[in-house]
Amino acid sequence: MPSNTPPSGSSKMDQIVAEARRNRERREQDYREQALKIYPWVCGRCAREFTRANVLQLTVHHKDHNHDNNPPDGSNWELLCLYCHDNEHQRQLEAAAGSSEVGAGGTAATHSPFANLKSMLGSKG
Repeated sequence: MPSNTPPSGSSKMDQIVAEARRNRERREQDYREQALKIYPWVCGRCAREFTRANVLQLTVHHKDHNHDNNPPDGSNWELLCLYCHDNEHQRQLEAAAGSSEVGAGGTAATHSPFANLKSMLGSKG
């Protein structure tokens, strides 16, 4: 006998999150399959070649970092191996962190540990 009580807030949220994940996975599968058909199975950075045995290590990178921008011609994609893809995203994070720290009133390092090295070496002897 079905219950007429509405689902609790947490189970409703769990359903929404699960649905969002399924949609993301479905979307990723669609553009991944398209990219693997369009491009040769070679990493765009390190030129490592892939076969059916290791193609799972080849990822689709969005050049503009917008995972919803998936033109059918693949112009926003490049195939990268796991390592190069991780490196690309790490560079983006570091660039964003560096620009926000200095640009938001942060200061760059000014201490130079070897500034007096010549005079220190000259005094020995």
